[in-house]
Amino acid sequence: MAEKETKNKPKDLIEATPEEVVKLEEESKKEDTVILSRESRAMAREKESQRVALESWVPKTELGKLVRDGKEKDLDKLLSSGKKILESEIVDILLPLESDLLSVGQAKGKFGGGKRRAWRQTQKKTMEGNVVTFSCLAVVGDRKGHVGVGFGKAKETLPGRAKALRKAKLNVIKITRGFESMEVSTNDPHTVPFVVEGKCGSVRVKLIPAPRGTGLVIGDQGKKILRLAGIKDVYSKTSGQTRTTMNVASAIIDALIKTNKMKQ
Repeated sequence: MAEKETKNKPKDLIEATPEEVVKLEEESKKEDTVILSRESRAMAREKESQRVALESWVPKTELGKLVRDGKEKDLDKLLSSGKKILESEIVDILLPLESDLLSVGQAKGKFGGGKRRAWRQTQKKTMEGNVVTFSCLAVVGDRKGHVGVGFGKAKETLPGRAKALRKAKLNVIKITRGFESMEVSTNDPHTVPFVVEGKCGSVRVKLIPAPRGTGLVIGDQGKKILRLAGIKDVYSKTSGQTRTTMNVASAIIDALIKTNKMKQ
């Protein structure tokens, strides 16, 4: 009878022996290492391609030629002077940046409840059929007061991501960071200097200074922007259609720009 019961049981319900458990754990570890190695190789290939692209870069603007020759070395000086940056390689040379993608799309799910994802897929009806496009929103920053956001759209995912990163680098801004209270000037600034509010569409985002150790009290997409901008502690208050990630990102950038404007 016992043998018949085990035969009728599904494989998932049959208890595994300790040797089988150890074997399954080893296989899962091997799969994890393979995935990590693939990701690391992909990142290494991307960095190598960026390095090769910078070495073979031929500037087309006067500002690009000055940067390539080493005559312009300060990005903050260029941003304060109001000069228009038209080549993303200028920012790549003058400033080491990290990048991330914001979740602007949504996967297919029952009743519209799919998981949020980085790619937003849209379709256009034409005489030839449906034309699919992919768009994404990228954010770049150095975690030391520089941040930029860019939107890209293309017929495939990788060109769309490249466009978004390029526009984000061209939109890099310098922000002012501060302290929640009077501290030693040698310490690194960790929050916004004062209360600032940004808006875009119906979205309103208010950033409030916070003491050290508070963290980023804001939504996940806002955390990505503030973290790359170099802000470690902040309180926030949002209102409006906050599920519209693009408007939320624009409102946060608008608030960060206002950190450079202090009332006398």
